[in-house]
Amino acid sequence: MNKYLCSIILLLGVYAFAKAQSQNSQNRITVTVVSQLDQEPLLGANVFIKSLKKGSMTDINGVATLENLEDGTYELSISYIGHKTQIISINLPSQLEYRIVLEESKAQLNEVVIQSTRSTRTFKRTPTRIEFIGGEELVEKNAMNSTNISMVLRESTGIQMQQTSQSSANQSIRIQGLDGRYTQLLKDGFPLYNGFAGGLSIMQIPPVDIKQFEIIKGSSSTLYGAGAIAGLVNIQSKTPGEEKDMDIMIQGTQALGATANVFYSDRKEKWGTTLYASANLQEAYDPDGDEFSNLPETRSITLNPRLFYYPSESSTLWVGINTTFDDRTGGFLDAIDKKSNRYTQVNTSSRISSQISYDQQLNENSSLQFKNSISYFNRELQTPNILFTGEQVNSFTEVNYKRSGLKSDWVLGANLYTTNFDETSINDRDQKDTTVGVFINNVTDLSDRWILETGLRTDYAMDWGLFALPRVSLLYKGPGTFTSRLGGGLGYKIPDLFTEEGEMLNFSGISGINKDELDAETSYGINLDFNYTTPITEQINFSINQLFYATAIDNGLLLTSTGMDTFSYQNADDITLSRGAETNMKFTYKNFKWFLNYAFIDTQLNFLDGNSQKPLTARHNAGTVLMYENEEWRIGYEAYYTGNQLLSNGFETTDYVTMGLLVMKNFKWGHLFTNFENFTDRRQSRFTPTLNVNSNGVPSFNEIYAPTDGFIFSIGVILKPFGTMEHHDDHDDH
Repeated sequence: MNKYLCSIILLLGVYAFAKAQSQNSQNRITVTVVSQLDQEPLLGANVFIKSLKKGSMTDINGVATLENLEDGTYELSISYIGHKTQIISINLPSQLEYRIVLEESKAQLNEVVIQSTRSTRTFKRTPTRIEFIGGEELVEKNAMNSTNISMVLRESTGIQMQQTSQSSANQSIRIQGLDGRYTQLLKDGFPLYNGFAGGLSIMQIPPVDIKQFEIIKGSSSTLYGAGAIAGLVNIQSKTPGEEKDMDIMIQGTQALGATANVFYSDRKEKWGTTLYASANLQEAYDPDGDEFSNLPETRSITLNPRLFYYPSESSTLWVGINTTFDDRTGGFLDAIDKKSNRYTQVNTSSRISSQISYDQQLNENSSLQFKNSISYFNRELQTPNILFTGEQVNSFTEVNYKRSGLKSDWVLGANLYTTNFDETSINDRDQKDTTVGVFINNVTDLSDRWILETGLRTDYAMDWGLFALPRVSLLYKGPGTFTSRLGGGLGYKIPDLFTEEGEMLNFSGISGINKDELDAETSYGINLDFNYTTPITEQINFSINQLFYATAIDNGLLLTSTGMDTFSYQNADDITLSRGAETNMKFTYKNFKWFLNYAFIDTQLNFLDGNSQKPLTARHNAGTVLMYENEEWRIGYEAYYTGNQLLSNGFETTDYVTMGLLVMKNFKWGHLFTNFENFTDRRQSRFTPTLNVNSNGVPSFNEIYAPTDGFIFSIGVILKPFGTMEHHDDHDDH
């Protein structure tokens, strides 16, 4: 008996020893990354072991963790935007904690800085408040909706995606309660989506080739000219890296939709290339059972190739083409299937745009950039009694010079915009506009704690006049991790036919823009925010960003009735005033992240009598996101509250909550995911009808204030033939 007992004890001892040895061979290292300039932690720095294809990104405390590393010697690469990459050798298990100090890199700034501010400053040293969305958060949003960027934008605090048509499912972006025409949408710093070219734009920009989003809220016309009264969204595409990269994404939904995306990039010495292709197939989908489509039948193809040439270490030339061909048909299901002649709305559009950009580093402190784009957009909209067709050609040319010093950075430049809209259907509402602008921007370190940014743009818009657009932003860097930003500026917008109200009417019966009777819309705005991060315990971190803002618009463009089914534009005789607050909080604990946000939006139409709250604008919005991430899994739950809204007839809508759940399994070859979007099936038809049908079978449409498509279940796979690097999500407000 004792012999057996001793044998069992011996075996247990051997097992325990082997288990301990196995555990000891799996190491966990922590890397703290700070900037050399101010010794502050760097959020979003990339920590990567190339030989293992394993990496992570630093959190709000500048700390990244790599787990399950076997004993041995490895090369650890640490990189961060605007800083020199550092490579060190680590020997495990002799050292498990590292502190890395990264030096700012002047030579690489043109490639890595936040593009939308035009500054040569790094993210945290820029006085302009920027919301940055990138990294793994984009992977998650792509899994939720890989057909367009509406999901990414909708879930940013204070941004509303307003659906303007049930038949086409078109959406417009509203920042802080202001119409979509007041937001300037850029891609790689190029304004490709203005005027008529803004039609269907949100629905025609797939997100899979996008590196990051930069969102500036408040008047930003000083940066890129007319249109950025509510703010601007700059979408930055992925560029070739040192390693070959390829993503293949295939996704299907129970709502009869399927999407395939392919992104490829490679660089060999002086040449590099990226290629993005996307195809979306959506059958007409009717969750209400009213025989009318809530999602239109869609056939969409996107192809975006770019070629990069690096003549030297100090210069870069790239040329790109963006193309989208889109057909969508909504209406009664039997009419979509060609079995009846009842109501349908057919949208056929094509979008082709070219971009060319050349950057030349003149010396260590200065650079010169030239860029040009020419874009063509064609759209045909047809219903049983309406035909609207037109095409628009836009051009954009810019030259800018940047110089950075020890304490002061300068950007100055000039640009030329041209727009030519030609209506090819019966009505003649053609419009041509030409704008020449010059601008100058300065960022100066007043002291270790105060940084001032000032800018001035002067635009001359032919037929509309001269516009002087100053802006100023002040950054205060308090003790610890407290920062505050105060900013303000002026903006303007040239009138055109393409407003949300016009889209809702299918542009039928609307008179053209009368340049003799209308004035350009002008604005002034201010915003103030506070940002603070602190550890609550050794394992729990907390951050909060509080924003207050106000924007006023003079000469607002209004669509007014002039008779039976006829309309014209006129200027409002009083201001539109949007004011409010946004709160964003974040808790982190080990592999968990918890986000909370709230937006109060008070948009007043002072030119109206009585209740002047802007229709289709909820005063109260809130959301929460809970994420769990490790090397194998990514699980996210989200819930969003939308408060009561007013319709144009004064009717108050009900409030509602939508919920979503994402489950993603990570593999060395990519990701497998499933998403339950709006799984409680909140849709407008549960509250009020989205359309009414008269005795002759002709539909009339009600205003849309809630989702129309309801619950969407999707499943998909992301294949990465050249390996995958795991890192954390990267979403920040500054």
